[in-house]
Amino acid sequence: MSFDCDVVVIGGGPAGSTAAAWLARAGRRVVLLERDRFPRFHIGESLLASVNEALDAIGAADLVHDAGFQQKWGATFISPDGAVERFADFAIARGVPQPQTWQVPRDRFDELLLRHAARSGADVREQQRVTEIKFDADGVTVGLDLDFRSGSPDRKSRSDPRTFRARAVVDASGRAGLLAHRFGLRIAEPDLANVAIFAHFSGVPRAEGRRAGDIRVVARADLGWFWMIPIANDLMSVGAVLPREAFKSVSRTEPGALLSRLIAETPPVDRLMVNAERCWPVRIERDFTYAARTYAGDRWILVGDAGSFLDPVFSSGVAIAMESGLEGARAVDAGIARGDLSARAFRRFNRRQRGRYRAFRRFVRGFYTTSFRDLFFSQDPPQHIFRAVITVFAGYWRPSPITGFWIAMFFLSVRLQARFGFAPSHLAPRRGDAHAASPARAPDVSRG
Repeated sequence: MSFDCDVVVIGGGPAGSTAAAWLARAGRRVVLLERDRFPRFHIGESLLASVNEALDAIGAADLVHDAGFQQKWGATFISPDGAVERFADFAIARGVPQPQTWQVPRDRFDELLLRHAARSGADVREQQRVTEIKFDADGVTVGLDLDFRSGSPDRKSRSDPRTFRARAVVDASGRAGLLAHRFGLRIAEPDLANVAIFAHFSGVPRAEGRRAGDIRVVARADLGWFWMIPIANDLMSVGAVLPREAFKSVSRTEPGALLSRLIAETPPVDRLMVNAERCWPVRIERDFTYAARTYAGDRWILVGDAGSFLDPVFSSGVAIAMESGLEGARAVDAGIARGDLSARAFRRFNRRQRGRYRAFRRFVRGFYTTSFRDLFFSQDPPQHIFRAVITVFAGYWRPSPITGFWIAMFFLSVRLQARFGFAPSHLAPRRGDAHAASPARAPDVSRG
């Protein structure tokens, strides 16, 4: 049976664009089907250092470098009262070859990657709604709804293909999760069923010098937190994430009023937002953490949010999307070369996706506990442990054995803190402490 292409990629976000670009550059015939018309809004503007390797692999590093995005060297974590600021500088972490990354307006960043996939040789088709995916022993048939584009100014003729026949499909359909829902693969994370309330603002001051591009993560006493991401010129993405139980008591509040209330309740954020002006409507997203029972099957793989997504506290979304898209493309390419696109052939890919999700999930779950925060916001964190933790924050979830040892020591300490409370609470007032008057700084270990 003839094929229209080697691979159909469903979805043009960072995962799908990465997979399509790499496959096309490897000489495979690729059709990418994207439901929306780019550019389009998307949340998740902060990248990790590990993204640089995926950009290099698809030949897009120079494009991103020349786009003028805000440079990012790390993150600043701030305690609920603002007394402690923990600087997580990617440059101090071991095994991070390119510590500088970016804060990006996702409409521009995602479109840049999509157009790069097209220039790489992928057949990119926007405003295409996939309605059917049929698998058989020889290939995959992807069906489209041609009426979906009705009213579009660039709507093509009725001679557009209604189906594409391919050897394999890469599902990068995001939270829609076409195959995950079809096969019942999605696993909810009720303990991380959090709610995000966010908007864009102008007039928010930034840190000075190298820290100007930091994402600020401000902890709240209710175990929620705020993000503050400088994304373009005077524009700042500001959002609060609340655990489900904390959100219940305020769920009936109008979104704009709710975000204003949460800002006022969080002293470090309130101080920074004194002269802020909201530039975008307030949005709310819910229950955004989930995994998949498996990430691959016969002639299909899941990449990016189509497979799993984690709470955004450590900004892992785009990193997981691009890295899984790259690994998925390589796995499919190897399967085509061997003539084996079975689930068995994708076992290594499946293991890596599970491993990456679990590695980040461990830190995310930890951050929503008081014992984790007690140690993370302690006055003098041990340098070996602090550097090891920052390695994962930079996106490197499979660290060296030595770094892995120190991470294990950190989580052992977290468990001991939960049981015995040997360290002071990060919520305890710091009266009489010299650090209470001004933010405490992490040890300056950037020079060795």
